[in-house]
Amino acid sequence: MNTQTTINQYPANTLPLLLCDYYKLSHRAQYPKGTEVVYSTWTPRKSLMPGINGAVAFGFQSFIQETLVEYFNREFFQRDINEITAEYTRIVKHTLFVENVDVSHLEALHKLGYLPIRMKAVPEGTLVPLNTPMLTLENTKPEFFWLTNFLETMMSSELWQSSTSATISRDYKRILTKFAMETNGNADHVPFQAHDFSFRGMVGIDGATKSGAAHLTSFVGTDTIPAISFLERHYGANVEKELVGTSIPATEHSVMCAHGHDERESFRKLIQEIYPAGFVSIVSDTWDFWNVIENVIPSLKEEILARDGKVVIRPDSGNPVKIIVGDENGATELERKGLVEALWDIFGGEVNELGYKVLDPHIGAIYGDSITRERAEQILQGLKDKGFAASNIVFGVGSFSFQFTTRDSLGFAMKATWTLRSDGEFMIFKAPKTDASKNSQRGRVVVFEEDGEIKFRDGLTLETEAEFVQTVTPLFQTIFEDGQVQNLTTLNEVRERVTASLA
Repeated sequence: MNTQTTINQYPANTLPLLLCDYYKLSHRAQYPKGTEVVYSTWTPRKSLMPGINGAVAFGFQSFIQETLVEYFNREFFQRDINEITAEYTRIVKHTLFVENVDVSHLEALHKLGYLPIRMKAVPEGTLVPLNTPMLTLENTKPEFFWLTNFLETMMSSELWQSSTSATISRDYKRILTKFAMETNGNADHVPFQAHDFSFRGMVGIDGATKSGAAHLTSFVGTDTIPAISFLERHYGANVEKELVGTSIPATEHSVMCAHGHDERESFRKLIQEIYPAGFVSIVSDTWDFWNVIENVIPSLKEEILARDGKVVIRPDSGNPVKIIVGDENGATELERKGLVEALWDIFGGEVNELGYKVLDPHIGAIYGDSITRERAEQILQGLKDKGFAASNIVFGVGSFSFQFTTRDSLGFAMKATWTLRSDGEFMIFKAPKTDASKNSQRGRVVVFEEDGEIKFRDGLTLETEAEFVQTVTPLFQTIFEDGQVQNLTTLNEVRERVTASLA
């Protein structure tokens, strides 16, 4: 294979050693002479999301497998070094205008044949308090000291959303579990109560997949199909042996419009001919939602009750709280009652042991437009105040929850805190007077559990770190070292840790 063919097959922006901010290319020359090891931490420093005071660790294992192993092997270690250096030189020369491009570090790394990096992290699914490191990274060979923080760009880009989405989903689960226990006496329905509707609103399929996988660390309801395959590839999941994710047949506006304005006939055909049994979700606000609830649904009451399954009514526009719970200023009685109470009036149900109303199992409701944690809580509180159990509503959690975030939502940052030079160890740290929230740890760090709380000790040297870990229960595990993945975890284990953090 000649160089030209290879360059065409692998465009310049696929070379791993160019997947970084430009300034990373110059840092190798800027470190103090004699630098042998750079040690950095990955930390959620603060929360911009009300009610969230910790972050769920997630996405490390998939990043290691996809990027540090598969991607680096395919696009770097298994390629001809001359092709790699030609590609690197071409970009650097014609964008940074460097005439003699140094590629000796690429040649040395390629000759080594693996990434000389050690990554330690808390077990995925762990809820880490803010300003507590989730992960540490350091090089294992002195000549590659530059690699540690060179990897920051791609690590930050790949990791922040996975943890942020897992954290958001965990908080949904916290809220839903609270109301489930208060109004149902159990949380059996909660794994299905927050359903991932985010796929179409995320930035690309890759982002949707990883965020969707993060959602499945707390729930099983999803419409993001590739998230399931992702968890099978990277977290030992198997749809043949466990419930990784699930969904139900559901209509959309194109379907309802295609059937014409006779909504009664559309509903009838759906529940009797197309889906005579099982679950089916029907979008109900294509034209006049309250007309559907006042006239169409009551006219099909007997047909719905005769089915072996549940018909789920789905409003898709308006104010979610007012639509579900009721609007005291509504123009009609139905609007004032809200969907759940209206369905109760039509179908009835039972009053559970805690005194809350539970709709007949043949009918249900889902709302999936512009749901947030705050709105979900308002809806569940409103239903509780009216005497209805939390299990009467399912939420479609979309990009309004998962895409309205940034790396700063949990303040994620990777910062160097310790170096080893030929003249000794040095504790380094960042502490800007203008923003204390950006302070980093200093020295080497141990994260441990004490009296049920996760804490960390920084300011450690190699010697004091080794001594300290003998006196506590350390949480860091080596998950990658010198090209090898270690201490693999499974989706089931991640879910167990998330659930345990809610206790």
